[in-house]
Amino acid sequence: MARISPLVLIPPVIFAAMAGLFAAGMLSGSGEQELPSALVGQPAPGLSGAPLPGLTPLDASVLADGQVKLVNFFASWCAPCRVEAPNLDALAQEGIPIYGIAYKDDPDHSVAFLNELGDPYAAVGQDPDGRLAVDWGVYGVPETFVVAGDGTVVARMANPLTPDIIESRLRPALAEAERNE
Repeated sequence: MARISPLVLIPPVIFAAMAGLFAAGMLSGSGEQELPSALVGQPAPGLSGAPLPGLTPLDASVLADGQVKLVNFFASWCAPCRVEAPNLDALAQEGIPIYGIAYKDDPDHSVAFLNELGDPYAAVGQDPDGRLAVDWGVYGVPETFVVAGDGTVVARMANPLTPDIIESRLRPALAEAERNE
């Protein structure tokens, strides 16, 4: 009978340890590790973008209309955007104005996405080449910005708006934006 060397166990043990560390990092990620936004405390860069067929187009004047609002970058091809869709709808039902920007998406796919999952947006535009996203400092979707009524960016959420994120980060940011009015 051949004897198995204990050295054979080293690679699986190392793999298991690395997998455990990776899983622990993924499960504990609640936004604390996201890159900070240079826009926080600054005027929002503006809202532009071609309109989507059949939807209210964006108007840059809404950024400084005296009302706290959200600006949300999304895409039909983005799985986390599907996760946050019902949460955005609930926020819109509360009366929070949300402005959507379809990031690097086919316009027909964006419209179909909103028709399927609901359209929480007061207005929507498209950013087919990602230039508007660059102005906002977006590096992935979904990303949501809290904008005060004077057009100042108060916070950035670089993850899907889950119930936990809404309660722990979004609501405090909305309250801060209200205080700054």
